[in-house]
Amino acid sequence: MVRSNQAQSVGTDRDSTTLLIDADIHQRWADDEAIVKYLPERYQDDGIVAPELLYRNPGGFLRQDEIPENGGKPGSDIDKIVTDHLDKHDIDYGMFTGNSWFNLAALPNRDYAHELARAHNEWLVNECLTADDRFLGSMYVAPKAPEKGAELIREYGDHPQIRQVMLPGGAEVPYGRPQYWPLYEAAEEMNLAIAIHPFSEGHGTSNPPTGAGHPNSYIEWHTLLGTYYMGQLASIVTEGVFVEYPDLRLALIEGGYGWLPHFMWRLDKNWKGLRSQVPWLEEKPSHYIRKNVWFASQPIEEPENPEHHDQILDMMHADEILIFASDYPHWDGDDPMWGLPPMDEEMERAVMFENAMELWDLPADPAELN
Repeated sequence: MVRSNQAQSVGTDRDSTTLLIDADIHQRWADDEAIVKYLPERYQDDGIVAPELLYRNPGGFLRQDEIPENGGKPGSDIDKIVTDHLDKHDIDYGMFTGNSWFNLAALPNRDYAHELARAHNEWLVNECLTADDRFLGSMYVAPKAPEKGAELIREYGDHPQIRQVMLPGGAEVPYGRPQYWPLYEAAEEMNLAIAIHPFSEGHGTSNPPTGAGHPNSYIEWHTLLGTYYMGQLASIVTEGVFVEYPDLRLALIEGGYGWLPHFMWRLDKNWKGLRSQVPWLEEKPSHYIRKNVWFASQPIEEPENPEHHDQILDMMHADEILIFASDYPHWDGDDPMWGLPPMDEEMERAVMFENAMELWDLPADPAELN
């Protein structure tokens, strides 16, 4: 299927010069065989074994109004995503982020995790991206096999619709460690962003999802996802990843953003007194964040006073680094037309498409990708 010229925006006054890019669309396979058939024969009998999220959401994780006609899970019918999401909201680009319970960093067997990553990428290229030229793809790698992951990045990274490499939020050790650097080298070489997204943090061999240990309930886990992102970002910045790879672009998706001003202030303050520990940082840490890191809008911050949200946007330099994300079809997703609070025209253009175009180095017309 290719994009329909009849797509109309709803509930919006966007003019013809305003694009819309969605940074977080969760597609999933209808059944495990869609992935298993791409596995090496030695693993096909194992099927898909990946840590599931243990924290139960009493209302479920997926929107029930997006169940396909065949009764499958929401997100498993790619054509339905096209009509119910891309066409309905006149989305110019939509980034596939995949099944968020597929944590390849939490598997103990790095070879099996690597083969699962390859199988996912084959499914993505052959059965997802072909549905519509507006779709962009997040390829997977196994963080425990960084050298092999770098090979995958070079193998799949020249596909015109693949624009980023996905890493789970939780891992054995923070992502700034040099053991991961082959992934960053390959991503920079292939002009791909690195993305971090929640994937059943605290399960398998990944660390607890909070600094205090394992939560008791879903509300704790979900509320504290931002703390995981703080840990990963502090590691990536202070270990000098952006010094070694100055053109690397990093997207933090579904981890919130209200914590960012405090995080940058605190990191900059500590750097002033402790820069002897990180002599490779020639600029204050916030410089690298503003230059190399983007943040997705969902889950959006909702203070009681709307003016406070405007202040957050100003303090974090949202006009440079915030991108829109719907998290479709998850339970707490944001509608592309109504999910963001009112913004001035310049900020809205930056968040709705300009920042994402820079992050993924996109042409204005999806037809130019191929």
